[in-house]
Amino acid sequence: GPAPRGVRGEVKGFRVVFIYLLCCVLWGSTWSAIKVGLRDWQPLWFAGSRMLLAAVCLSPFVAHRWSQRPTRTLFGKMLGLGVLQIGVPYAMMFVAQEWLPASIAAVLFATFPVWLVLLARFTMRGEHLTPLKLLAVALGFGGVIVLQLPRLRGLSFGSNEALGAGLVLGAAMLIALANVLIRKELSSANPMMVTFFQISSGAVVILILAMVFEGRPTFPHGVRPYAVLGYLAVFGTALTYGCFFWLINRIPIAAIGIIPLLDTTVAVLLGAAFLDERITRYVLIGGGLILTAAALANRRLPEPEEGATEAG
Repeated sequence: GPAPRGVRGEVKGFRVVFIYLLCCVLWGSTWSAIKVGLRDWQPLWFAGSRMLLAAVCLSPFVAHRWSQRPTRTLFGKMLGLGVLQIGVPYAMMFVAQEWLPASIAAVLFATFPVWLVLLARFTMRGEHLTPLKLLAVALGFGGVIVLQLPRLRGLSFGSNEALGAGLVLGAAMLIALANVLIRKELSSANPMMVTFFQISSGAVVILILAMVFEGRPTFPHGVRPYAVLGYLAVFGTALTYGCFFWLINRIPIAAIGIIPLLDTTVAVLLGAAFLDERITRYVLIGGGLILTAAALANRRLPEPEEGATEAG
């Protein structure tokens, strides 16, 4: 016979917790996976191939919903925001990770909620810089400075690591801006369709950048590069977004806001465990400040729409 109601509730609760943690682990693992893939791939061809393959994986779900196909105006907005949210920032992050440890890149990207707070103040009505938000901004900037102290002490302002840090911070700002615009322009759109068209247009932009800056692609040999590419496309993008959309209506908004904090922690731990990345006092202190800032910013962020996406 059917399971008792209490048992069904426990199974449902376990499923929610399991999928929530799966999202955090998968998104957190993408930073290390990218770092491994960059041993074989050119960064822009790697990023573009990931997004193209992810779009192919998502296409059956979009075809299933094609009766809800967007208007021409909505279609244009989705493609345009895909360039802003996927195309340019992911190109920046993949190039940056040639020079940065995966853990540092993940922690720097965790400033995303802080940029979201600042951008929302100037683009959304009713958003003000409260003392709590200002504290979050101050802690976030303080954490970035602490993370970069080793490079600042060496006066290596022109170093590749400093450039990489700037690219990751710039990517976080662009994705924060895209999220603000998504809340304003795409709140009524089907979230799976928004994600598909964003990833598709982002893939096209990254592949064009790859042709311009990296020339003809050089396809690596062996199993590892394609296994990493498949993992990022299927598990780090398509599956994760599918789980995320399933979770949206089943967990509190506050729990969604904590996902970037948890996946950043996963990224740091995986970087130390599998890539021999050192967790120095600068990483602990600077990362702690940034994650605290992100937690404070998340407490006051406007409720995210279903089209908003995480990075990694």
